[in-house]
Amino acid sequence: MADPDEILLNADDKMDSAIQAFRRELNGVRTGRAHPSLIESLPVDYYGAITPLKQLGSINAPEARMLQIQVWDRGAVSAIQKAIQASDLGLNPAIDGQTMRLPIPALTEQRRKELVKMLNNKTEDARVAVRNVRRHSHDELRKAEKDGDVSQDELKRSEEELQKITDRHVAVYDLLQDAGVPMFILEPTLDGHPRHPLYVPNKATLQLYGVSNA
Repeated sequence: MADPDEILLNADDKMDSAIQAFRRELNGVRTGRAHPSLIESLPVDYYGAITPLKQLGSINAPEARMLQIQVWDRGAVSAIQKAIQASDLGLNPAIDGQTMRLPIPALTEQRRKELVKMLNNKTEDARVAVRNVRRHSHDELRKAEKDGDVSQDELKRSEEELQKITDRHVAVYDLLQDAGVPMFILEPTLDGHPRHPLYVPNKATLQLYGVSNA
């Protein structure tokens, strides 16, 4: 017998998982400032096993535009180098024994355009993932009502609750907040809103966007 509360709980859990995936995607976006999360999850072919980079060495950011990797196994250095160069991050590591340094280039106008497009695509992918969960859960509720497991009143209540769950997850800012990812902007407008990346100077760096900027 289908339980509408369980269906809603599963939907909430799956939407949360979609948000966490969105968070990981955002962490992998290069914005011009060094942060270990940029490469932590980069897949490395380590002796035939695909392994996250963070499991092969310690990663830190000694400078605002420099990442440093202290590789634990000398034999993994070449594999890590290949993984970084094969990614779409546009980074070229300098190797000194088991230490790898990755300079983070400043954002160019072309890179800003690519960044805007990439973020838009990732945001839309996250929205689609949440809506797919909603559609599947809605089908389950409808089937439960058709099979006689829930009444029409229960179906209506569950559909309304499912929509509330969906609305909470779909909003972009909510996606970021729920995932524990702060929103950053390159520069605010006079009204405190994020300025489009194409209209800020190349030397601009990320700054936190929150209540004080709104």
